[in-house]
Amino acid sequence: MTENTSPEHEGSRCPQSFEGMTQGSYRAGMLDANEALRLLAALVVFSMVGFFGYAILNGVETVTTVAALVLLVCFTLAFIYVFFSPDTLRSQYTEQTLAVASGMLEDITGGLTRESAEEICRRLLPETRAMTIAVTDREKVLACVGELADDFPAGSPIHTPTTRYVIEHGIVQSFTSDMDVRGERGSRRSIPAGIIAPLKIRGRAVGALKFYYRSPRHVNRTQYALASGFAELLSTQLTVSELERQAELTARAEVRALQAQINPHFLFNTLNTIASLTRTEPLRARELLREFSQFYRATLENSGQLIAVKREIAQTLRYLKFEKARFGEDRVLVEVDVDEDAEDVLIPAFVIQPLVENAVRHAMPDEGPLTIRIAVERAGESAVSILVSDDGVGMDEQTAMRLFDRSLSAPDPNAPQGGGAGVAMHNISERIKRFYGPKSRTSVESTPGEGTTISLHLDLEGSMYDEG
Repeated sequence: MTENTSPEHEGSRCPQSFEGMTQGSYRAGMLDANEALRLLAALVVFSMVGFFGYAILNGVETVTTVAALVLLVCFTLAFIYVFFSPDTLRSQYTEQTLAVASGMLEDITGGLTRESAEEICRRLLPETRAMTIAVTDREKVLACVGELADDFPAGSPIHTPTTRYVIEHGIVQSFTSDMDVRGERGSRRSIPAGIIAPLKIRGRAVGALKFYYRSPRHVNRTQYALASGFAELLSTQLTVSELERQAELTARAEVRALQAQINPHFLFNTLNTIASLTRTEPLRARELLREFSQFYRATLENSGQLIAVKREIAQTLRYLKFEKARFGEDRVLVEVDVDEDAEDVLIPAFVIQPLVENAVRHAMPDEGPLTIRIAVERAGESAVSILVSDDGVGMDEQTAMRLFDRSLSAPDPNAPQGGGAGVAMHNISERIKRFYGPKSRTSVESTPGEGTTISLHLDLEGSMYDEG
């Protein structure tokens, strides 16, 4: 086996971009057009010679002969201009390449898997002169489509040293001499030529895109540009998918961090409340203990999941049972208003409860009851509006502004609804921005001595959960 590292095929000098891929398709079209033009020109010449010979032998008038030939040439040139003009070719092959690229990006949105790799191979095979196309990860074949599919099936280890070299060094390689490879069925196969390009995520090769050809003649600049361009495009999409996955993992970690921050504040208070009731009201203590177990089970099970609005409300009301037991039934009052068409809307768990918990912890007046109102309604076809308000101690405008704005200094820990609420609200705000995109928003309105209203607007259509 010999690897082609000439300037024509050297990875660093060949276009490895979407533009290079498009130009490669266009050059392929121009080559085919030039061949057609040469064939048509030859046919015209032979036709002229034949017609002149026929005219001389049969005594056809020279003027008629010349006129007929002129018309023939005009029609031929018009045909060539209409069907093989550069603008027409550019448009046709650009549209074709864009369609292939668009479909390929859809195939790999879920990452590099066996299923996505096979879809890519099947989509690309008709667009090149390759007899076989394969995709690998760093260790094994993910998919192989074409004449050699039975010899290099999915799941089998990487067979060629060239592929290992490409993955190790992250550069495109080609070969134009026969390469003998032992297939999975035990027989040796000779591969005349090939181009192998790395698939990268953040500069690190995570696999390879392989094109095998029947003849070394097919390994030209056009095929090289196609192979490297498609690999570059796939690498870009893989990088985007990885970044999205990391963003989702980070967001889930923030959910758990929020749980760890908020829950312990009432954990010990609730246990102390249950303990104090075991002597005076044992039946109620047992009921609260059962509810407490269900509450924490639901908290752990729902972490990082989408749940219906009605389940999030039920979890919030279960939490309020413990606070009512601690402060008294007449000290914590709650009003819930959920539109019927919003009950089954899926939202991330642990969105409403932290807002209610902050109200209990930071808005409770020294005397008298605290009334908390929860309202959820649809905001059009693809959004949900959530409001949590209280008639508690409230806060000044500057403190309220700091709750959602990290660019401002942190809220004063000694202020009503200050430090603890600020940390929690920052966390919730960041989660909403990360999950639901720029159209979603959070806001707070508060007046000292009158209460606070926190609003969440969740753009379901633009969220990372949206599968449409």
